[in-house]
Amino acid sequence: MGEILSDPTFQKVCVGTALIGATSGALGCFSFLRRQALIGDVISHSALLGVMAAFMLSAVATGVGSKSVAVLLPGALVAGVAAMLLARVITAKTRLKGDAALGVLLALFFGTGIFLLRYVEKAPDIAGHAGLEDYIFGLAAALTTDDLILISCLAAFALGATCLIWPALKLHTFDRTFAHSVGFDARRLEVVLIVLQVLGIVIGIHAVGVVLMVSLMVAPAAAARQWTGSLGSMQLLAATFGAASGAFGSLLSAAYTGAPTGPMIVLVATSIFVVSILFAPGRGVLFRLRARRQARAALTSAGEVGA
Repeated sequence: MGEILSDPTFQKVCVGTALIGATSGALGCFSFLRRQALIGDVISHSALLGVMAAFMLSAVATGVGSKSVAVLLPGALVAGVAAMLLARVITAKTRLKGDAALGVLLALFFGTGIFLLRYVEKAPDIAGHAGLEDYIFGLAAALTTDDLILISCLAAFALGATCLIWPALKLHTFDRTFAHSVGFDARRLEVVLIVLQVLGIVIGIHAVGVVLMVSLMVAPAAAARQWTGSLGSMQLLAATFGAASGAFGSLLSAAYTGAPTGPMIVLVATSIFVVSILFAPGRGVLFRLRARRQARAALTSAGEVGA
């Protein structure tokens, strides 16, 4: 264990995945409370199209496609934001409901991304495509120091912006009409929230993958909701759960050779969610069963006394 903890590669992976988990967990609370968990799925899957587009543009510009996170993440960011804005336009201009629009765009963007991936792999004139499939399921061990710096900057920006406009985002999440009545622009807040959520997801697609990244957006938020009814406390707990999932999942992956980091992180996040569902006071399944038994016992006792 000492060798693992002192390994520079593990330290980069641990810090990077912890930052990813904390950021996505905190921002995922807004989607969870608005019952829009599908948004994270759409953003993460749409990011693959942006990754492939950025890779192909770099190949056209330099002759060899770049797999640098600094090159591919902007493409993922643009694709994620485009998917969400397009979903809003479709919902506003047609009779299609929001979840249906999101489902269609998820299939469209992800399917196009897979098509471009297969095209690039078979194209003889495009070099440097080896390893692009890692963006589907993630490859945390490939994180470099430059990647970690970029992830840290984006995470700090996303969390800092969230803290800066937190009162407006809180009002917008719970009561859009009231937020608009007190002077907040609902459309601008919606766009800002979309950008922040996209940032919270795309910073983790290289480490966790586009398929599994949605779990870090939903599971920590759902687990945190079981322990508190306050948005601020919920976001702090979700960030803590997300960071713990990233760090502990990376540790388990390093301890058990051959265990992929992304799935291990998701399994840890799911375990935290299951424990929260079962044992959280007030909302936990076991707590509620105990409360029902006590209520039944009290009613039985009252009936016996009355008889």
